[in-house]
Amino acid sequence: MAGITDLSILLKTMEPNLSPLEFVYCSVPTEDFTNYLTLNPLCVFHEAEGTTLILPIGAAKDHGLPHSAPLRCITLTVHSALEAVGLTAAFAAALTREGISANVVAGYYHDHIFVPSADAERAVAALKALSAST
Repeated sequence: MAGITDLSILLKTMEPNLSPLEFVYCSVPTEDFTNYLTLNPLCVFHEAEGTTLILPIGAAKDHGLPHSAPLRCITLTVHSALEAVGLTAAFAAALTREGISANVVAGYYHDHIFVPSADAERAVAALKALSAST
C-alpha cells in the first residue's frame, strides 16, 4: 500500500494518537550500542558522536543512563509517504505557534512527534485544530 503524498489529505486525516508512555532520548557509545538492545529501544540512530536510543523512561532510569527530559509520543495515524512534502512543516508550525518543541521521527508508515510530557495534551489539541482547519 502506497503512502499518501497529497498534503491536504494528510492534514485532514492525520488523527494524532498520544501514547500513554513517557520516553527519553539517551546517547551511548556506538561500539557499545548492542549492549542496550535488550532495553527494546523504540528507535536507534547512529551519529558521529554516539548512538541515540529512544527508550521508555523507566528503562533509562533502571540502567542509570543519562537522558533527556521526559517526552510523550504523538503518532499521526495517516500513512504518509516518505516523499510527501509539507507535512512536517505544517505540524511544526502549528506546534511552534503554541510554543511546543517537537522532535520528529518518521517511520515507514507514520510520523511520530516527541513533545515534552507537560505539553502533550496541548500538542494534540493543536494538531487536531490544524487537521480540522484544513
